[in-house]
Amino acid sequence: MAYISLSKRDINVLEKIRDPDSDPSSAVQIDPSLPKDPNILDQHEFETVSREERSIILSIQEIEVRSCGPSSRGAAGVDMGAEYRKCVSRLEHLIQDHPKYASARNNRAQAIRRLCGDSMLVAGAQQLPQALLQDITEEEWQEMASTALSDLDTAISLLTPTKLYTRLSPQTAKTLSMAHTQRGAIYHMTSKLIGSSPLSVGVGRREASWTKLDFEENASRDFAMGGRYGNEIAKALAVSTNPTAKLCGQMVREAMKKEYGPDYAV
Repeated sequence: MAYISLSKRDINVLEKIRDPDSDPSSAVQIDPSLPKDPNILDQHEFETVSREERSIILSIQEIEVRSCGPSSRGAAGVDMGAEYRKCVSRLEHLIQDHPKYASARNNRAQAIRRLCGDSMLVAGAQQLPQALLQDITEEEWQEMASTALSDLDTAISLLTPTKLYTRLSPQTAKTLSMAHTQRGAIYHMTSKLIGSSPLSVGVGRREASWTKLDFEENASRDFAMGGRYGNEIAKALAVSTNPTAKLCGQMVREAMKKEYGPDYAV
């Protein structure tokens, strides 16, 4: 068995080849002393808003606990779709009252993903078992998908720092990570289904003109940003879904095997 000692610089170079979008120098700086939300600086207001949000999240968790399996009705007769809609409505009111509270937008997008599944941008695609809604109009489907994407876009826009090395609170980094990862998941699923079914994207959305490659690249980019803000699973997905990175990674593995022999593995 061959043992290879690599310097930090060597590791960074290999990581850059494996993932062309990686940048070891751009690690996010976390500062717990910063306000939990950069757009709501008043502590009392933040506590009020986050308390209402927690109440809604608890309601969603209770729905899942009371359900039995992925179907829209649990063993106890719980109509999960209807219950989720109520929670989405509560989040909508919270967002209307506090439009710059990014976490509520991220959570509403997550609830809509539960209702519609990650194939929400593809017309006629067989819905994932996790999707609670299976029988709604195309118009309503597009409206919910547009709401989810708009929420994620806005949440990311509200929290993304304007300078590369700006410090972030743990809460801000977590919300950014989740928003990027969620959008990446939707794009990734769309890239897998777009070949067999046409897109069904609302008028005015930039995704309406995207190709399969566009969805793959943007999914990888969002996963990379999700990883940058702290989600290790998203970071791994960024490489596995990046067409260029996959090709580069394969080339590196083959080169290293030729250099160090069949015992080398990555």
